[in-house]
Amino acid sequence: MANVDTSLKEAISIEGAIGVALVDYGSGMALGALGDSPELDLNVAAAGNTDVVRAKMRTMEMLNLHDNEIEDILISLTNQYHLIRPLTRPGGRGLFLYLALARSRSNLAMARHQLKLIEAGLEI
Repeated sequence: MANVDTSLKEAISIEGAIGVALVDYGSGMALGALGDSPELDLNVAAAGNTDVVRAKMRTMEMLNLHDNEIEDILISLTNQYHLIRPLTRPGGRGLFLYLALARSRSNLAMARHQLKLIEAGLEI
């Protein structure tokens, strides 16, 4: 099991990563973040993506999708991919991993796989 700092370091080492954060979607606050790209303010991204997660959770509730969990949410931009992965283990409920990737330098399938492994090993 890896702690938050170790997990964020693993995530930022994913090919093409420009920023990563562990976010509390109750408050919208980043509990930890790594990345120094001038094109991405991780605190703004954490707060904004909290709204995305909350909206999807409400929609799933309204659709009675109680036997489903969100694996990840993908937002495709012209030059970037943004991956949001809600934590599903009991200690991680209410949190999500957020990973921003440079589209030209990343492999989306591999990044999703690696983020899933990081989430599985994260100890809160």
